[in-house]
Amino acid sequence: MAYIDFMSVVHKSTSRDYLARVNDPDFPKAKAAEMAKKWAFDYWDGDRRINYGGYRYMEGRWEKVAKAMADHYGLKAGDKVLDVGAGKGFLMFDFTKVVPGIEIYGLDISQYAIDDSKEEIRDRITHGSATDLPFEDNEFDFVYSLNTLHNLHCYDLDKALREMERVGKGNKYVCVESYRNEVEKANLLYWQVTCEAFNTPEEWTWWFENCGYTGDHSFIYFE
Repeated sequence: MAYIDFMSVVHKSTSRDYLARVNDPDFPKAKAAEMAKKWAFDYWDGDRRINYGGYRYMEGRWEKVAKAMADHYGLKAGDKVLDVGAGKGFLMFDFTKVVPGIEIYGLDISQYAIDDSKEEIRDRITHGSATDLPFEDNEFDFVYSLNTLHNLHCYDLDKALREMERVGKGNKYVCVESYRNEVEKANLLYWQVTCEAFNTPEEWTWWFENCGYTGDHSFIYFE
C-alpha cells in the first residue's frame, strides 16, 4: 500500500473562501449540508454556496488524472476498471480517451448524476451503494474511488473498503479528505457539506489496515 497523489492537479486548481462558505446568510452550513446530502440537483448543479454550483464536463480537466493513473498502473485495452462514486462519469469518459478499448464501469448513489452523466458512458454507470457492489469477486483489474468514501459513516466505511478489496483482483486506489493540523481541520469542517469520516492520515491508515484494504491511497487537504 503506497501513497500516490493523482488528485492535487485538480484539487489545487479551485480557490475557496472558507469563511464565506460557513457564514453564508442564505445557505448556512446546516442548510447547505441538508440539501447536498440528497445527492440531487442542489448538490451537483444548484447554487455554488451549496456545493459544486454546476458540475459540467471540462475538456482535459480529468484527462490528466486518467492518464496519470493509466500510466502508473499500466492499464491497457481490454482491462476492466471500476469507478466507485463515479458521479457524472467525467473521469470514466476521459479514461476511454486515454486508453482506447478499456472496459470502464461506474457506480454512484445519485440517480440524478447518472441521468445527467456523459452520454457516451451512461449505460456503464450503475445506481447503488459502495457498501454493496453488484459485481463478482475479483472482477476488475483496477478499482478506484475518488472523494467518496469520506462521505460514509464508520460502519459503512468498513463495508465499502472490504467491497473494493473483494471485487478488485489487481490494483486499487482511494482518495479521501483528511487533515494534518488544526487549520486544515477547521477548513475541512467549514468547506465540506457531505463528509462523515473526519480522519487524520494516521487514522485513515488504521482504517485501511483494519479493513484489509491493500491498495494505494492519497489525501485531499484544505490548506
